[in-house]
Amino acid sequence: MSCVLASYGAAAAVLALLTVVPGPDVAVVTRFALTSGRRPATRAALGVVTGLIVWGVLTVLGLAAALAASAAAYTAVKLVGAAYLVALGLRAVWRSRRSAEPAGPARPEGPESQGLPLRTGLMTNLLNPKIAVFYTSLLPSLVPHGGSPRVWLPVLVLTHVALSLGWLTGCAVVLSRSRSVLDRREIRRLLDGVTGTFLIGFGVRIAAETR
Repeated sequence: MSCVLASYGAAAAVLALLTVVPGPDVAVVTRFALTSGRRPATRAALGVVTGLIVWGVLTVLGLAAALAASAAAYTAVKLVGAAYLVALGLRAVWRSRRSAEPAGPARPEGPESQGLPLRTGLMTNLLNPKIAVFYTSLLPSLVPHGGSPRVWLPVLVLTHVALSLGWLTGCAVVLSRSRSVLDRREIRRLLDGVTGTFLIGFGVRIAAETR
């Protein structure tokens, strides 16, 4: 039992290290935290985590492995995901260049604006086939020796989901607190430009990467 717990602890540590590596999910949460505040950023984080849950279910069912093994399906999802990130980035850059209105008090959020961060986080994750490869190649190797993959794969998926939720919501809270300092038109435009450029870069990198 102690050996299994030690193996799980090591696996959780590996997942924690991979969770904090900057990627499109962190860029999306950062953008909403700095330009819209804590609640939109938290919704974006929940969208990302929802995407992880979907990929986790597909992994347990064996469907993610089929996607990872199919070159055509993998490439299609990869290119759509890359295009989505580039579109998000271009929109942010365009907004940074054409915005000329002084930053005023935040407007009340309507139903549409409330759903946007959640959808953005979700789609950013769902359209990233690297998650399928990550779950189908790495997670099985982290199953404790002698443990049943049927039991441990869901446990490892839930561990990664919990770590991602904690990390991204933490980022949302910390970054949104600095928003009051950065709440000026020129700085907002700069932040939009920087985060937009990062999103474009992530999209181009995903499109160019091979498995």
